[in-house]
Amino acid sequence: MTTEPDSRERILARVRSALSHNADAHNADAHNASASAGIECDYLTSHTADEPATVLDLLHENLVDYRAVVRRCAATELPGVIGELLGRHGARSVAVPEGLPAPWLSMTHVEQHHDSVGCRLPPKQLDAIDAVITGCALAIAETGTIVLDTGPGQGRRALTLVPDLHICVVRAPDQVVASVPQAMPRLDPARPLTWISGPSATSDIELDRVEGVHGPRRLEVVLLSVS
Repeated sequence: MTTEPDSRERILARVRSALSHNADAHNADAHNASASAGIECDYLTSHTADEPATVLDLLHENLVDYRAVVRRCAATELPGVIGELLGRHGARSVAVPEGLPAPWLSMTHVEQHHDSVGCRLPPKQLDAIDAVITGCALAIAETGTIVLDTGPGQGRRALTLVPDLHICVVRAPDQVVASVPQAMPRLDPARPLTWISGPSATSDIELDRVEGVHGPRRLEVVLLSVS
């Protein structure tokens, strides 16, 4: 007598597969596991029209819904926009991750603190810095989520969690995808990923929202047109 594997066994099989293989092998095993378990992966990978302008508008809408402040600009306008944002928030100092394009900060005179693998800002100094500016790995329109993977211009995770203001630049359309299924193949699972949906926030038992408890209280997103 044979029995169908229950949900627990299927989940454990997937966890074992993920822990024992590299990313490519994991994808193949997950597909095989799904097939052997009779799970059809024929769901839609996106519920958004395959049109860059539509996807970008949806990202903008959902970022605002998560209480991020969103600006759009062209590449030539970006240094001025960053200078304006830092000035508007009264930032006197900014953390600069390794690999951030120098022209981005060419129109601001705030004190710059550069952080790199070989010269990391100590925690006490980082805690005293007002803002951080980063790029990102990609942004997901349907969830209003920005993903950082510590690549060039993004820095280590602490750099984007400690300062109270985070200015994040998203290149559109090449760094914007419609959905999570479209994002996953573009991300390296071996890298530390930080998923950001709006400013850091939490709610107590009365559902009173408090921002800035676990990360930046203010999130400014600049959608940079590169077309």
